[in-house]
Amino acid sequence: MTYPQTLDYLFARLPMFQRIGAAAYKADLKNTHKIIEVLGKPHQKLICIHVAGTNGKGSSSHMLAAILQEAGYKTGLYTSPHLIDFRERIKINGKMIPKNYIVDFVEKYKIEFEKIEPSFFEWTVGLAFKYFADEEVDVAVIEVGLGGRLDSTNVITPIVSLITNISFDHMNLLGDTLEKIAIEKAGIIKPKVPVVVSQYQSESGPLFGAKARELKAPLDFADKIYKVNGAKLIDGMLHVTVMHKSKNSTEVYELDLTGNYQTKNLLGVLNVVEYIIKAGFIIEPGDIKNGLKQVIKLTGLAGRWQTLSQKPLVIADTGHNEDGIKQIIENLKTIRYKQLHFVFGTVNDKEVVKILELLPKEAVYYFVKASVPRALNENELMEQAKKIKLNGKSYSTVKSGIEAAKKAAKKDDLIFIGGSTFVVGDAITEF
Repeated sequence: MTYPQTLDYLFARLPMFQRIGAAAYKADLKNTHKIIEVLGKPHQKLICIHVAGTNGKGSSSHMLAAILQEAGYKTGLYTSPHLIDFRERIKINGKMIPKNYIVDFVEKYKIEFEKIEPSFFEWTVGLAFKYFADEEVDVAVIEVGLGGRLDSTNVITPIVSLITNISFDHMNLLGDTLEKIAIEKAGIIKPKVPVVVSQYQSESGPLFGAKARELKAPLDFADKIYKVNGAKLIDGMLHVTVMHKSKNSTEVYELDLTGNYQTKNLLGVLNVVEYIIKAGFIIEPGDIKNGLKQVIKLTGLAGRWQTLSQKPLVIADTGHNEDGIKQIIENLKTIRYKQLHFVFGTVNDKEVVKILELLPKEAVYYFVKASVPRALNENELMEQAKKIKLNGKSYSTVKSGIEAAKKAAKKDDLIFIGGSTFVVGDAITEF
């Protein structure tokens, strides 16, 4: 098969959460264990860092990968979902997995995999582990797909785990309280393996503490070790002043990921780097600073408070749940503009009303439908929005919504695009 034929085969045959939602979710690790057996247990050849959380796990994973690359290590990075190209999920030193490797992999293993009947995600995890092992990476940063305890990535034993934050998302699968969601995330904690939690939260902190004690795993809450003393956007870089509380020392880090919410992610990343160094990796202070300055360049990360165009300013962000939208609203307050044009779409398995209630009433809305089956119908979205006094029109595609916003916006207005990872993916494709 050609590469396009291979992808068509996979999309058609394997249930994919990105496209269809909960029906693709497998709430156990049986298939994953079968896959890694077929592949010869490649995950056991890898030195891994495991990253979970509701928001921030993608950015944190990319930050860690950039720092390790800058320190000279051959670094594998597995993340999900992808924005445009499936190969974004599996990278080594920022370069996507080759198309021919995917074609050969599917050709070699498809008969045995068809017997297992895995989901798209389970299959992809196996592909990532095998590719990283074959390429003999020095270290692999592995991002959890959904939850933690029953996520397909949770067959690895990392040198350190990171849990970013806990907020409401995927409640139909992970639970309807923060405590239940935290229990799922805590499932990545392994016996005697250090775990860092980016921020202490009263609902989840005690649960993480109890789980870590049970497994004798060293536990740090990064915001109890570090403190952000200030963050300013200067010449397109976010300058973050961070104090190490016990050392009473202060450093300024420049981030090319400029969303203010990255300050929370930064503390977890810095804390994890301490454990990576304790595990024997040589990472100098300059590697940390230089890596954080060029996360986008080194890893190819996209869709995190990303400027797509100027005059009018066009920004896209993948924040898509309650906490993510709150962070976006806070970021919007830091920008000066005359009129906000909000291109917004979501998927059909979110609690849409709770998200809509957070959005600014004064914006002009362009309600859109992303190009995935899970996308919520644009007219249904508009009707829900009207009930809470959000005014705008509906558009059947992200492209048509963006075109309408660009036509209406003046030079000193702001166009924001978001609400869903898939909306942002479609937008980046257009730009």
